[in-house]
Amino acid sequence: MICVIQSTLILYKWQLMHQEQKDFCFCTLALGKKYRIFSQQLAEDLAERFPGVFLVIYTDEPKDFNNNSNVLAYKHNQQGVLFCYHDKRFPITKALSKFRVAIFLDADMRIVNEISGEVFFPPGITAGHQENLIEHIEKYTPEKLEFTKQLLSKLNLDVAHTKYIGESIFIVARDEGREKEFIKQWGMIGRYFEFKGYHSGEGSVMGLAASQVGWIVQSDGEQELRKVCKHLGGTTIQTQSTVWGDLNRKLSYNYRLNKARLMALKDFSFYYS
Repeated sequence: MICVIQSTLILYKWQLMHQEQKDFCFCTLALGKKYRIFSQQLAEDLAERFPGVFLVIYTDEPKDFNNNSNVLAYKHNQQGVLFCYHDKRFPITKALSKFRVAIFLDADMRIVNEISGEVFFPPGITAGHQENLIEHIEKYTPEKLEFTKQLLSKLNLDVAHTKYIGESIFIVARDEGREKEFIKQWGMIGRYFEFKGYHSGEGSVMGLAASQVGWIVQSDGEQELRKVCKHLGGTTIQTQSTVWGDLNRKLSYNYRLNKARLMALKDFSFYYS
């Protein structure tokens, strides 16, 4: 009976996707109970404010979204060694396989109003919050400065034109395959950061990856989107930790770290030279 219900739901969502399908969707990452709750709220906002637009979610429990007809939920296990910040690239990849434009929102965002008029996002990456990468690091994480300069030199990138990209709202649009290379570079550079002990700051990594594929970070349209969004912050919902949960996190961390080290051997010259 459960299988029949799930099959019917999948068919219903497939039919919705092919009825006047938009060329864009929203997407997010929802790992853990707290962020699944946030994402359910976000899905409800979208259903009200953007009827007919889908939300692609990568999550550890896709069944939690069975009642959200505008959600395409996919099973995902964390790939980031310590945190899951760089895992944002996975729902973006899936979204771009189905739509021209992927609008990424952090799971703890709410959509509080409709966008007035049509908004077009050009090929490549669009972000309203952007600044020179080195200046951003000098301001917020100066301990990363020397490492970042070395990496810029290693990648042969122009310091003056490499950006930091705000992580909570940004847009990626198909660009004749360059979006796939962007995702690949994000994964490789993000892993390089992790091996050096820097497990957060995906905005810096996105900026480096964008420079790698020759993208100039756009801004048109993002401001209109940001005006209708509200960032709640992850602390607005609290979940209780358990001894088993803490132990499982430690075991998972060591598993992911050792797996990442083995996989990195395929690109030994990049990661270890």
